Amino acid sequence: MSKGLLTTSVGSFGKPPYLAKARSDHAAGRISAEDLDKLTRQATQEIIDLQVELGLDILVHGEMERGDMVAYFAEHFPGMSIGGLVRSYGNRYYHKPVIHNELRWDGPYTVDMWKYAQSLTDRPVKGMLTGPYTMVDWAFEEYYPSRRDAVLAMARVVREETLALQDAGARYIQIDEPAASVRFDDIDLAAEAMGIVTEGVTAKTITHICYGDFAPVYDQLIRIPVDQFDLEMANSGYDLLDVMREKGFDKEVGLGVLDVHTHKVETVEEVVAGIKRALEFMPPERIYVDPDCGLKTRTWEESADKIRVMVEAVRRVKAEYAIE
Repeated sequence: MSKGLLTTSVGSFGKPPYLAKARSDHAAGRISAEDLDKLTRQATQEIIDLQVELGLDILVHGEMERGDMVAYFAEHFPGMSIGGLVRSYGNRYYHKPVIHNELRWDGPYTVDMWKYAQSLTDRPVKGMLTGPYTMVDWAFEEYYPSRRDAVLAMARVVREETLALQDAGARYIQIDEPAASVRFDDIDLAAEAMGIVTEGVTAKTITHICYGDFAPVYDQLIRIPVDQFDLEMANSGYDLLDVMREKGFDKEVGLGVLDVHTHKVETVEEVVAGIKRALEFMPPERIYVDPDCGLKTRTWEESADKIRVMVEAVRRVKAEYAIE
């Protein structure tokens, strides 16, 4: 594997039509859980194969078995249940979970699908989790005496799943915390919770935090105890790189170079320019190149077109800078 400018993706891909239909049919009782699982694994194999074909270095399993990133995990946590639909943004809705009792971990709930995905390739596949702060922030909390108590209890649960993925062989574990970018008054709590999750973990830990005005809380943000921050850059004109250069940044960065909220496919030249801005003050071995966020809202064809541009841009930069 290359020593610098490794390419990857953030987590989710859109579900193929046959799987979307199967999930709807299963919810309506028209197909069995076993049949749904077979189609889920088929889609997982197809998205692994697509990423290999596109030339990514570090893969994701695409989250074909998941719906909403919080509700999916809440279905597996003793102490939580799934509530009614609430609006996320636009015309997108999700079932908001409820914390109604003590949170516990009663065994792995992501390891089986991760192991299946990893069995399909010799390239590393990330373990993918939703972070404790986001799990609580995007749920109704009805049990714990304080928000902090709930977040730290959730952190202990997420830690157990992190260790289970590590024990299964995951070399990269991503703990998504999108809620941290909209509740900066709680950034210290998000960092404290992440510290519980990652303490003593030897796999490379990553957190994805997207779409926020990070400059005012930059000093607190970079204290979140992970090895890598995965951040959107393309959507905001790479302005966060200026803050990172000015204030210093000594961790790895997942450099988002593809705007996932538009159908427009970036040009190779645009992506090359973004990567070069990061290389002005960071060594290539600390830069991982990926989309701004998950590709769930894009078709596989759109995702593939964007990723091809990204991989070609990395190839050109590595050739120009003689990066192995």
